[in-house]
Amino acid sequence: MDITIQSSFLPHSDPDESLTFFRDVLGFEVRNDVGYEGMRWITVGPAGQPSTSIVLHPPTVDPGITDDERTTIAEMMAKGTFATIVLATDDLDATFERIQASGAEVIQEPIDQPYGIRDCAFRDPAGNHVRINEGTS
Repeated sequence: MDITIQSSFLPHSDPDESLTFFRDVLGFEVRNDVGYEGMRWITVGPAGQPSTSIVLHPPTVDPGITDDERTTIAEMMAKGTFATIVLATDDLDATFERIQASGAEVIQEPIDQPYGIRDCAFRDPAGNHVRINEGTS
């Protein structure tokens, strides 16, 4: 069986802020930017990996979500506990400096973890936990 990751979804609270973070700060390519009734779904991905994408989406537009669930999602996003993505880079220190210089909220500076990896962490403009491992990107 040969299974790959094609798309993963991260919520956004402001499409322009999310686009700026993923495109201008992380250097991802914009693959798609679709608007519908005042909402936007933006697909981005790392250069050189055209078959892997992240869909930045408005999280509470699913018609099956209740008002209470919308409130819970908004609260979790504000606390940074709703969504996480783990990325990788060959040069963690340079990546950390670039993201920190953008004004992104630092959760953790680069550190050697006891379980064998070196990583750091930020919050994106929507509050998503963005963890970056050092290693093959």
